[in-house]
Amino acid sequence: MSIKVILLQDVADLGRRGEIVDVADGYARNFLVPKGKAVKATRGAVAQAEAMRLAREEAERRVKAEAEQLAQNLVGTRVVVAARAGDEGRLFGSIAVHDVVEAIKKFTGEEVDRRIVTIDTPIKEIGLHEVTLKPHPDVEFKVTLDVIPA
Repeated sequence: MSIKVILLQDVADLGRRGEIVDVADGYARNFLVPKGKAVKATRGAVAQAEAMRLAREEAERRVKAEAEQLAQNLVGTRVVVAARAGDEGRLFGSIAVHDVVEAIKKFTGEEVDRRIVTIDTPIKEIGLHEVTLKPHPDVEFKVTLDVIPA
């Protein structure tokens, strides 16, 4: 026997917050409802679930738009990072994610979360290097770092 429930939280392999799903009666009664992950789908609760779903979609749209705006502002930008280096252009250490974030803020004024920056190979030499920024699952772009001796 199955029952319709409204998810109050994202549940792996079942659905996202605000969705109405069919689940086994026991699964709903013994796990989803007691853990606060879902409520039984009544007429009033269905209307509330629809409002939650619309709010979530609007929030996702806004986050993606902000990520695309960040990409437009930073694509093609060359960010200069000064680092201590030896005579042959080898750095003392390497360029870390926090160095990239600080350099982007210094040269463009854009606040970038360090969790969206990916350095594919360690940057240990002077010269041009690319780092990947992924502010949203659907938005990914590269920024060029110009590493110069300090």
